[in-house]
Amino acid sequence: MSTHPSTPAGARLSGRTVLITGGARGQGASHAERLASEGARVLACDVLDDAGKATATRLQEAGLDVEYMHLDVTSPDDWARAVQHARTATGRLDVLVNNAGIIHVNPLLEERAEDWNATLSVNVTGPLLGIQAAAPLMRENGGGSVINVASIFGVVGAAGYVAYCASKGALIALTKTAALELAADGIRVNALCPGGVSTPMNEHEKEGGVIPQTPMGRRAHVREISGAVAFLASDDSSFTTGTEMIIDGGFLAH
Repeated sequence: MSTHPSTPAGARLSGRTVLITGGARGQGASHAERLASEGARVLACDVLDDAGKATATRLQEAGLDVEYMHLDVTSPDDWARAVQHARTATGRLDVLVNNAGIIHVNPLLEERAEDWNATLSVNVTGPLLGIQAAAPLMRENGGGSVINVASIFGVVGAAGYVAYCASKGALIALTKTAALELAADGIRVNALCPGGVSTPMNEHEKEGGVIPQTPMGRRAHVREISGAVAFLASDDSSFTTGTEMIIDGGFLAH
């Protein structure tokens, strides 16, 4: 990433432009809030337009520089429009957070080609298209940081999640290859591998999911994932590229 003047504590990302996919709710909305609170101008993108606009409005009312834009990550045209918007608005793109993803459950022998293809299209092809669209603008300004949100289930398997596991494993491999190819341009590429994360759907559940196998005995709060995103987005991780950051409460330590 290019060198920026030192900024006050809590403003590590001052002057930087960030694009986040899946930014309408959940982890993506939390990442948008955290990076904007550190001084970034954030373009939060999603296909959930009502939720995305509501999130952007809420964060704007809190004094944060967050804008919403429609983006289907499987559409090269949508990617081109989003990156052009960043170019027009600020002349730069410093951070790309490939957070959008989908999941579905099906036993391996019952997996349907259409579900498999849809999962890989969003979870792997989407980040590929995003990197292809963003890298030229990042390069023009001396580099940047790409953060791909994978999963612990890209590292190990999970029965019933064949397409999801395959897509997240592929995303980790994409991360490493992109890190090798883009290092000379000053673009760092890393993957986050969260374990269980609390969402509105499961935050009140005491058991279930990965919790019984998680030594810390709980899911992560979205803020705990956002802290890692902020680290990878900032110059604090200036020598970190091509790796997976595991945030799983000890799940993979077994």
